[in-house]
Amino acid sequence: MAIKKNGFIPSSAPEELNNVLKAVASEWGDKIQDMEEFHVIPLKGAMTNEVFQINWPTIHDDLHQKVLVRIYGEGVELFFNRDDEIRTFECMSKHGQGPRLLGRFPDGRIEEFIHARTLSAADLRDPEISALIAAKLREFHNLNMPGPKDVLLWKRLRTWLGHAKKFCSPKDAKDFCLNVLGDEINVLEKELAKDYQEIGFCHNDLQYGNIMMDEETRAITLIDYEYASYNPVAYDLANHFCEMAANYHTETPHLLDYSIYPDMEERRRFICAYLRSSGWSDVLELLHEGNEPSDAEVEQLLIDAEKYTLANHLFWGLWGIISGHVNKIDFDYLEYARQRFQQYWLSKPLLLGS
Repeated sequence: MAIKKNGFIPSSAPEELNNVLKAVASEWGDKIQDMEEFHVIPLKGAMTNEVFQINWPTIHDDLHQKVLVRIYGEGVELFFNRDDEIRTFECMSKHGQGPRLLGRFPDGRIEEFIHARTLSAADLRDPEISALIAAKLREFHNLNMPGPKDVLLWKRLRTWLGHAKKFCSPKDAKDFCLNVLGDEINVLEKELAKDYQEIGFCHNDLQYGNIMMDEETRAITLIDYEYASYNPVAYDLANHFCEMAANYHTETPHLLDYSIYPDMEERRRFICAYLRSSGWSDVLELLHEGNEPSDAEVEQLLIDAEKYTLANHLFWGLWGIISGHVNKIDFDYLEYARQRFQQYWLSKPLLLGS
């Protein structure tokens, strides 16, 4: 992909992308004569794909159209099936969730540009915004998506472990303890998977960069569904809590700070807002209805989510190993993986005993 990362799309950009962009512009009544009219702004924070905002002038000189172009990262077929992800994306659009799909080309796609701001790491700690996210997440989990409703987590972990073993040298495999992770996955599935747990359509990548908010309406939108699947909802809550230790917009975006992992009261507040919600986003009205979950319900989900952080650490640790060998994005994937595995081994005795 020869897309220019600052300024304009050059004439050397893939013809398919040029043609799809021109088609989108034409559909909106804008006649683009020269590719120099497309202005490109790289967007930071993505770690699986490269993402760009592309603007062009409308027939009214003082106005501009905006779209988002997503260039698929290398090796993503090891993590998920792109056709399945596109079907999920289109289905989400039909449910009124996320951006619309505007066009596709071999190396990526063009999406509707959402006029909302992407959240920051600090936003996740704002109690009001956190409650809005919790309500939106409840709505997301309640979506009725096509296909089987089976939990994908354990199968995916075992598949990724196989990929990681193929990529790693004997030394790295030993350093990452890959030889024992199969047994660890078995233990986690036995200890964590319980019949009473709610299974829902989970996002599975709830970092702040995948959450957007309309400043006027305060509406929350979850984006980027590459890893979405049916899973225990406690796993998705755990994923969100783990992401609060990250800030991907620093000079060292791969470094995690578990000293700022949300404390018990912060996690309990999020889970209470989640359980109060029936899935619609007007949290303030909802909070005044007195629809309080029982203490037992809150405590059980709090315990389950904390245990599922272990599965999250293995999930993203394996992702880091594989990404470090196939993805060219400027991110220290292997060091990220080391931190996730380190946190796994530190947390396991506290959460599961020996």
